[in-house]
Amino acid sequence: MNVPFPDEIDEALWDEACRRADAIRRFLSERTGSSTTAEVAELAAEMGVSQATAYRLIKLLRAGGSILSLVDRKRGRPEGHRTLDERREDVVRSTIKTFYLKRTRPTVSQLVRDVQTNCISVGLKPPHRRTIIARLEDIDLQRRAKRRGEKKIVKATTSVPGSFEVSRPLAVVQIDHTKADIFVVDEETRQPIGRPWLTLAMDVCSRMVTGFYLTMDAPSRLSTSLCLLHSVFDKSAWLREREITEPWPVAGLPDMVHVDNGADFRSRAFQRGCHDAGIAIDWRPPGKPRFGGHIERLIGTQMGRLHLLPGTTFSNEQELGDYDSKRHAALTLRELERYIALDIVGAYHQSIHSSLGRPPIAVWREHEGEIPLRLPQDRLRFWLTFLPEQERTLRPDGIHLFKLRYWSPALSADVGSSDRRLLVKYDPRDMARIFVRRPSGNFVEARYADVTLPSITLHEALTARRTLLAKGRREVDTRAIVRTAITQRELVDAAARKTAAARRGKIRSSKSKVDDGGWGSLRGVDSSKPVPFVEDTN
Repeated sequence: MNVPFPDEIDEALWDEACRRADAIRRFLSERTGSSTTAEVAELAAEMGVSQATAYRLIKLLRAGGSILSLVDRKRGRPEGHRTLDERREDVVRSTIKTFYLKRTRPTVSQLVRDVQTNCISVGLKPPHRRTIIARLEDIDLQRRAKRRGEKKIVKATTSVPGSFEVSRPLAVVQIDHTKADIFVVDEETRQPIGRPWLTLAMDVCSRMVTGFYLTMDAPSRLSTSLCLLHSVFDKSAWLREREITEPWPVAGLPDMVHVDNGADFRSRAFQRGCHDAGIAIDWRPPGKPRFGGHIERLIGTQMGRLHLLPGTTFSNEQELGDYDSKRHAALTLRELERYIALDIVGAYHQSIHSSLGRPPIAVWREHEGEIPLRLPQDRLRFWLTFLPEQERTLRPDGIHLFKLRYWSPALSADVGSSDRRLLVKYDPRDMARIFVRRPSGNFVEARYADVTLPSITLHEALTARRTLLAKGRREVDTRAIVRTAITQRELVDAAARKTAAARRGKIRSSKSKVDDGGWGSLRGVDSSKPVPFVEDTN
């Protein structure tokens, strides 16, 4: 039972308790022995309580009770008291467990209807709505939120004792994914194509972003690997391609990566690639997202900045209101990638971090001289380890991949030498080149067979292909196709009839012939007239 503090008591109740205390103390000071029933009755009348209450209050004060113990008790049922019979209690408990504590998050109103239905179906009187809500409030809030998948409540009710810190950069890098709070548009049509996924990597010591990857595809081993590759290698050329002049000095292999328990982080290719490069993997304990708190706060920061852009979905329906995200969408995937990169290097790295009290880039520069810069011994092999792959047959005109054709002079000797399919590695961010493993085991770089083609991403290639097919379908005149088919059908039917008629006529003609002893046919000859004599001149 919760006992309130004196300053939490209503002033009138406190004053009344003080008056009772004064009356009882005076009563006790005037008597050395036992009190008579009449004396206690007189005290009860003075305090305005029953005689039984007067005896109880005297006992409390004699036992060393405080004034607080003399405050009027709260009227009504004692806290925790339940009036439902056991059968209805069972119905309420089972309904809450079965129908309410679910990921679909039914409403309280739906729960009340379910309880009432279940009670009536077994011949019991349904309990009041307040009774059902009281049983809900008896359940631990965090347990209830976990069962219903209410992540915000779970996070708000989870204690976070202490903090996770490391002493130097690249000791620990955290990686995580999020669906961006913005719609992007197609490069050609400028029509909305959906919300992209952002994969971010962050150095725990300096809070520097070590790399990121933006894609329209859901999180996978590919997005994780490409983010890691972006983290490890120098970003100078990458920044120049995007016309970004601010520095991004982060590069090198991390000692350890902190990731969640998603399937992409558990893939054999990702694990073996990390272990081969000397990168330890630390998976977060299941159900404890706070162990990735640094990267989650960074993701929240980045999403907050996207809320300023056209096409944003904001973070919840209340903020969104009647804003039409798709209609206002304006940025392509490339443009959004450049915007995020500019924001990282030009704003986030240069601003004071709340936990550090300094800009992340200043912390990185301070430790830069003492960072043991570890780079892969074989950079190409490390890079290829994390790239996606497919198998293709080497044709006389090269390798065909995603409707693009690639060639390398180094492949000439392999054409026709084997019918074995070759392993092809490709970078979805730059489809201008691929890497083909020859039968000898060595990889060679193959580029577009048409060297005039510009570099494009895999997403752009696939989108262009879909657009071309859709355009072709729109240009098809279905009515013309149907008209032509019917005309062709009529032509064939007519030809068949003519051919059949001609054949029937030929058969009748052959049947009507007679054996005229060499004179030929007598059809059409008038036999009543004499046949003219022809003299044989031989």
